[in-house]
Amino acid sequence: MALDKKQKKQLDLDQKKIAQLRLQLSGAKKQLDDPEEVRRLEAEIATTQARINKLKEQA
Repeated sequence: MALDKKQKKQLDLDQKKIAQLRLQLSGAKKQLDDPEEVRRLEAEIATTQARINKLKEQA
């Protein structure tokens, strides 16, 4: 089963979100002002990646 328009749009948005989060994570690791921020960003990346994997499995 192929992805419909809504699923494709969600997949695209999630992929862009992961790219942005990875940039933020890179900056947060270089500037360790708040170690909790690194953990938060890593968790958010994992959650978004899980959502992407779920959408791809539906395809």
